[in-house]
Amino acid sequence: MEENTTNVNNKPTLNFIEEIVEQDIKNGKNESRVHTRFPPEPNGYLHIGHAKSICLNFGLANEYNGKCNLRFDDTNPTKEDVEYVDSIREDVKWLGFNWAGEYYASDYFDQLYDWAVKLIKIGKAYVCDLTQEEMGAYRGTPTKPGTESPFRNRGVEENLDLFARMKNGEFADGSRVLRAKVDMSSPNMHMRDPILYRILHSEHHRTGNKWCIYPMYDYAHGQSDSIEGITHSICTLEFEVHRPLYEWFIKTLEIHAPQQIEFARLNISYTLMSKRKLLELVNEKYVSGWDDPRMPTICGIRRRGYTPESLRNFAEIIGVAKRDNVIDVALLEHCIREDLNKKAMRVMAVLNPLKIVIDNYPETSEELDAINNPEDESAGNRKVPFSKTIYIERDDFMEEPSKKYFRLSPGNEVRLRYAYFIKCESFVKDENEEIIEVHCTYDPASRGGNSPDGRKVKGTIHWVSAEHAVDIEVRLFERLFNAYNPEEYPEGGSYKDNLNPDSIKVLNTCKAEPFLKNVPVLSNYQFERLGYFCVDQDSKDGKMVFNRTVSLKDSWAKIEKKEEK
Repeated sequence: MEENTTNVNNKPTLNFIEEIVEQDIKNGKNESRVHTRFPPEPNGYLHIGHAKSICLNFGLANEYNGKCNLRFDDTNPTKEDVEYVDSIREDVKWLGFNWAGEYYASDYFDQLYDWAVKLIKIGKAYVCDLTQEEMGAYRGTPTKPGTESPFRNRGVEENLDLFARMKNGEFADGSRVLRAKVDMSSPNMHMRDPILYRILHSEHHRTGNKWCIYPMYDYAHGQSDSIEGITHSICTLEFEVHRPLYEWFIKTLEIHAPQQIEFARLNISYTLMSKRKLLELVNEKYVSGWDDPRMPTICGIRRRGYTPESLRNFAEIIGVAKRDNVIDVALLEHCIREDLNKKAMRVMAVLNPLKIVIDNYPETSEELDAINNPEDESAGNRKVPFSKTIYIERDDFMEEPSKKYFRLSPGNEVRLRYAYFIKCESFVKDENEEIIEVHCTYDPASRGGNSPDGRKVKGTIHWVSAEHAVDIEVRLFERLFNAYNPEEYPEGGSYKDNLNPDSIKVLNTCKAEPFLKNVPVLSNYQFERLGYFCVDQDSKDGKMVFNRTVSLKDSWAKIEKKEEK
């Protein structure tokens, strides 16, 4: 993998794309301009793989004082929608980038049509009547040359007439296509007379019913880059075999020539990156929607509590690779922990509450000082109420503790975070032998959690005052897929067989300190000892909902330490 590492002079080394860009600037190519673009098709919501491309394209423009366009590749009206256009805009802005101009492939439909006419006139395009099945048979195989279409040698005037009639809607969908006349014997299958236009009687979200023929991606893409004056057309690696065709169109039309550069797409363990299959999960209700916090979509990741800074840092760390590889999802989780550790406010919440009654504590309550973020002194302190009855995590009490259990147990003493030492004196069980209430005593001299006489107390646990607690719902998310590669499954199976049936757990009896009563949607918090959580959009007055972004345990940090040794 090519990364932005540091050389012996403590200067960042360049990835291979930056090396190309800097050489072009040095040589005065394109007047030393840098102009990139991010060209998504508005047929679905963007995922984290797109986030890497966004960071790369906009990042290059920012790095070299250039420009980056946002261009929607809207050449397939049957799959595209304004909803997706709006979501893409929102995602790019949320990641922290602004585009130099907003464009659409449909802006260029007239010009693309005129260029297609030019290709016909110079003998480089023809109307073909072969069916899709026939065209596939004529195309040959990677090891066997294709066969020329019987319509390949139609005259220019006939082709111009047929193409105009295609445009005017005289023919049915799929009855004819316009193809480029390139090379049916080329070892590159994409060069074997590719389709430029197909007939599609469908309303377009921007052009309405003006057109009933639409350009193919391979035709529209390079010409759109050319029209916008793009200097460096950054694509994922699967477009490497398309590059000769990209360059053929531009050279044949004699127009501005951007340079296409390919990099490896982002693959993350336990994560599905197919937009088509993500759409299936949405439509078949395996998830609640595109913004389900288990989804790898940018809107889903945002709802889960990831920050734009963490995603930009992730993109920077993984760098730009020339060949495909798989990034451990633990690195992505490490990046959000690193960011939230610095900025997230610490609060206390109890997910599985157990009632604790402090028998010798007065009936009144008091307020204790709590640290908002030990990593940020400017975050200051807040007041947390404390009273005779509190809630602790059920896991923080054990009737018969194991040898290394240092939390609350009969006769044992623990420290309450920011509060006092308490000691378990007795407990109450219900008819099912489940402990429902624990009675303790406290040491008034230990206020603030300090030992008044130097005695050792190993366990420190969090808590919430029962009198002041607010009810919250907490959603605990695990990975959506159990398999390292969700696309690998036994013959006859499906990627859906790898779905994790326990990817979400909803807890409805959680208790939290009153500070969390009406905090803003998408605000991030660390629930002490439990993990990082984010306020979900389903929150409403009287019932806040929190999504667990990530646990506190950092497996990637452990991997790094092992590698350092």
